[in-house]
Amino acid sequence: MPDLNLYDPFEKMQFTDTNCFLCGTNITSEHRAPVFGEWLQRKYNLQNKELLLLDKSVTTFSQLTIPCCDHCHTHYLLPLEAEVEQAAAAGLAGIQAFDRQKLFQWIGKMYYGTLVTELIKEANPLVMPEYAVSEDPKMLGKFRSFFQVLQSLRVPMVFSDFLPCSFFILEVNPQQDELPFEYQDELTTMVFSIKLGSVVIACTLLDNGIIERALGKLTQITKGQQLHPIQVAEFKARVFYAAYIFNVVPEYFIRPVKPEDDHLVLDTLIDDVTNEIFNPWDMTAYAHMLEEMLKPWSIRETEILKVPKQPLSFLLTEDNTFKQVEKV
Repeated sequence: MPDLNLYDPFEKMQFTDTNCFLCGTNITSEHRAPVFGEWLQRKYNLQNKELLLLDKSVTTFSQLTIPCCDHCHTHYLLPLEAEVEQAAAAGLAGIQAFDRQKLFQWIGKMYYGTLVTELIKEANPLVMPEYAVSEDPKMLGKFRSFFQVLQSLRVPMVFSDFLPCSFFILEVNPQQDELPFEYQDELTTMVFSIKLGSVVIACTLLDNGIIERALGKLTQITKGQQLHPIQVAEFKARVFYAAYIFNVVPEYFIRPVKPEDDHLVLDTLIDDVTNEIFNPWDMTAYAHMLEEMLKPWSIRETEILKVPKQPLSFLLTEDNTFKQVEKV
């Protein structure tokens, strides 16, 4: 029978180099797993590429590792990486056909890996970060809920009529694209995007699919289109901004476990009575997000808001149909 007990490192803030990030087992500091799979690092030559962490320190993709016991590494992480590698090798069709719960686990592991790195650093009394994640009770509550569902990596788990996240899978026009790999994440709003060749995956990690539904019209308009990189940047700005104004934290409840059960079943609840699902859309804040995404093209906020109620768009025409972009 599988072990159906969940691990909760947040109860005692058990973030150390000597506890497995996934199951809590005591380990030595030599037991590590890469946050970004070794196949990914090899394929896109990432090993020595630099990463900027939240505390402004710099590491590389190969140096970014998390404490992980041999059992979790060999039984859960490596098989998942192998499946994603196989799906990614088939391009857009492979990623679109890939199991969504496993895709959530893969992206969730990378996101949580950067978070765990931050929490372990903050446990060091000599480190004084500008924004200490571990001192924000609301954020810790969100991370705790997220880790509960991420443990589907280790503990057999069925989500009852929901997936904890939203996915947006886009294709970049290979004729207009020169960037083989890119990744962005935002720790506090729990959004992550990764580019694998011509495929871009954006994921909001703890919204139960609400943002996917909210942006459903945009998804339909862009469906089947090969996007210019600037259109991908705008799409990501809309996803990242939606995550920024998302205002609720899902709660997850485990159904009572019977002796013969071989998996957990989780139900979910979102309090949309005392809280609005989204905070109000603020055009200036969105323009600032879009400006960040459009930095490679040096497009400034003043240009984005030239017409204040109709911000600059490379995705949509004035009558909300798909805009063809050949070059910028």
